[in-house]
Amino acid sequence: MTPLSRWWLRRRYRGSEWAALLQPPPAGEWVSLDLETTGMDPARDHILSLAAVSVRDGRVLLSERFERRIHTARSFGIDSIRHHRITPDEASTGEQITDVVREFLHWLGSRRLLGYYLGFDLDMLAPHVRAATGFALPNACVDLADEVARRQRQQRPNAPVNLDFAHIADTLGVPMVERHSALGDATTVGLCWLALQARGWPAG
Repeated sequence: MTPLSRWWLRRRYRGSEWAALLQPPPAGEWVSLDLETTGMDPARDHILSLAAVSVRDGRVLLSERFERRIHTARSFGIDSIRHHRITPDEASTGEQITDVVREFLHWLGSRRLLGYYLGFDLDMLAPHVRAATGFALPNACVDLADEVARRQRQQRPNAPVNLDFAHIADTLGVPMVERHSALGDATTVGLCWLALQARGWPAG
């Protein structure tokens, strides 16, 4: 979002329910976000769970987490279940996506977002955010994969870039927390980001 667009939205939505989203982000604070979905096509698939954790003062704050299971009545295949371990019966008891997104946006405020291949998660959320607020999510974003790729290329411009999530975590000395659960992956991304900020990408 351009500064001009943000300025215009801030004026238009001043005093509204969504004014906090458009404020400057707090310094030194991020929110690590992850979704589990029925597949990888934002135009066709659905969100099954959303989790986010606050990252502040050099810590991932699980006590300040946001975690919701989301309702879908649509069926999804065994490959999807093997990936995220959420069954159709469990998905059918989740909360409505509209309610979850509204609650998440109030919780998020203007904080910057972290994620691993975050663009996919934002594409999945985009229509629900716009339906709730009337505008696209304005928060600044940092993608762990993009940042690792940039640092790898700086150190070894001609070497292949390895952006596998497990490889990134292992290289940074971070344990994988409950892989393919939204809360576990959000936590791992937050820990990787802190390690990258503190120590950089190891040479060699």
